This record gives sequence, C-alpha cells and structure tokens, in this order.
Amino acid sequence: MPGPAKTAIAYHEKYAQYDLGPGHPFRGDRFPRTWELLRERGLLDQPWLKVIKPEPASREDLLLVHDGRYVDLIFRLSEQSRPYDWETPCSPDILEALLLIIGGDLAVGDAVLAGDVEKGIGLGGGYHHAGRDYGGGFCLFNDVAILVEHLRRRHGLERIMIVDHDVHAGNGTSDIFYSDPGVLFISIHQDPRTIYPGTGFIHQIGSGPGRGYNINIPLPPGTGDESYMKVLEEVVAPLAREFKPQFIISNGGSDPHFMDMLGSLMITAKGFHSITSFITSLADELCGGRYVLLIGSGYNPSVLPLSWLALMMGAMRLPPEGLEEPRSPPEEPSRIRKEVEKVIKELKETLSPYWDCFKS
Repeated sequence: MPGPAKTAIAYHEKYAQYDLGPGHPFRGDRFPRTWELLRERGLLDQPWLKVIKPEPASREDLLLVHDGRYVDLIFRLSEQSRPYDWETPCSPDILEALLLIIGGDLAVGDAVLAGDVEKGIGLGGGYHHAGRDYGGGFCLFNDVAILVEHLRRRHGLERIMIVDHDVHAGNGTSDIFYSDPGVLFISIHQDPRTIYPGTGFIHQIGSGPGRGYNINIPLPPGTGDESYMKVLEEVVAPLAREFKPQFIISNGGSDPHFMDMLGSLMITAKGFHSITSFITSLADELCGGRYVLLIGSGYNPSVLPLSWLALMMGAMRLPPEGLEEPRSPPEEPSRIRKEVEKVIKELKETLSPYWDCFKS
C-alpha cells in the first residue's frame, strides 16, 4: 500500500468567526478544536503535510457561480448584521471567515493541479445548500461550486466529479449543475422525506444535456457503515470509472455520525475513514490522485473533531488508528440493508438509459 499522500490543508484562525451564535448548532469552535487535535496527533509536523494560510476569495470568485444581485445582498446583510433567514445569520465576521474558507478551497485546488501535492483539504468547506441566487441551511455562498468553476476556467478541466457525503442533500450544488454534463454530481444523504432540505430524490437526475449526471442516493434512517460502503462500491465506483473524471471533490462532515443530533444515519469514525479512503483510491486510479476534500458539517461537538480527523486520515491514505468512539455504535438492522439494496436497484434502473455500467 502506498504511503501517506502529500497533502495541502488550508486553515486560518479566523475560520472560527464562522459562528452562527449561542444556541445555534453551527459554532466556530469546531475549527480550532479540530486543528488542536491534528496538532496533538502529530500530523501538523509531518513533512508530507503542507499548511496553507489562505487569502480571502474575491468578489470575482463569487461571481463565477453566484448572481451579482445576490452577492450584493449578502454583503449588505453582513454589513448590517442582519440574517439571511431565521437559521442563517450574517455579520462582518461571518462573511470574513467565509471568504477565507473559500480562498482556502481555491488554494488547495491550485496546489493539487500545480503538482505540489496529491490531495487537498479545505477545512471548513462544503456550503452546499447555497444556490446561484439563494442561501439557507447555514450556507451563504456555495464554495463547492465556486471551486469547480475555478478549476474549469483557470485550469481548463472538462470533467469534474463531486461526491457529497453530508447527511443532507446538496440541493444548492445540484441546482447549479443540474443541466451540466461536465460535472457528475453524486449526493449520498438521508432520505429527504425525513430531513432538511426535503429534496434529493432518485428521480431528480438532471435536465437537458445534464440529464443522468445528477445522482441522488437517499438512504433510510439507520443506515450504517456496511450499507454505505455498498453504495460506494455498487453505484459511485462504476459511475466514476465510466465518467473518467479529471478531478474529484468531496464534501461532508460529521453529521452522518450515529451520535449527531441533526441526522439519523449511523456512520462511525472508522466508517468516515472508509468513505474518504474509497474516494482517494478512485482518484488514484482515475485522475492521477487529484482529490480535494471539503469538510465542514457536524453538530455534536463531542464527536466532530474525531470524525473530521477520520475523514482527513482517509483522504491522506493514513491507516484508521486511534479512532475510538465515545460509545459503541448501534448495529445496523437487516431490514436497513434490504432497504438500501432496493434504493440501489431503483437507482440503477433509473440511470440505465444514461450509463452503460447500469445497463442489464
């Protein structure tokens, strides 16, 4: 097995300003607490890990994806410290942090394509609920989509795959690329009938030239590591091999964890490691290792740093050592495995007109 991947990670102490307030599940201490865990584990001292202190993204970067009037609205609300909606506040500090996070995403993407590193990690990234002219769900600008457009326009890439492994469907990212065949968007999430944002169904497969390139994999509450990996092996890997991406981006965090309060999936820390290990192996196989992990979600502070560490270790090709849970995870019921098999079967049937790998 190859050794640790040379990796760039973006981090700035001002990321902690992305704090949505007392009582809100999205708090800014997630960033320094995770950074301290990386330090405790000795990862920040490794010669193969390059730390990038980012510059803020520019308005031009935001306009790669977002409508100008919407960008102006968010800047105006931030200046006035007025919320975008009831759960998505704005302030000068939040905006400053978000621009630095987006700048970090772009910096690690550039580092991967320059050949300085194999993998990139954008700590704090993954604001996948923001669309071209809307926000919500704790998200103001969609850094996932901004990174895609940056890679396409600055570096001339034509095929980029996104794997969204957050517990919630990536509705904003989906909307932005819904008719775009140059982006294979795969969102693996909890059944949208049971969780925000209430969208991300199997039948939502894209439109026009992008039909078949928007993949939603809704999982029943209670899905654990075993069934999740089955989805990666039977759906994500065949699609990736047929699509032949030039670059892979994934986004997620700790909210699919079995102890997270905002979701009902049952993934463990070792499961998170398996997810990004699998994606990193696909990148190694298909696109010269080029892979960026954006990692920002999760709402139980007692498991968030460990889960984020597990995701990063998988992406960096480190073994899953020292990932002990605070308590034992529940066992995945056999009925859940059968439900997931039904989801996979329906998905393959729905996508078979568009992908040879699913033709019977």
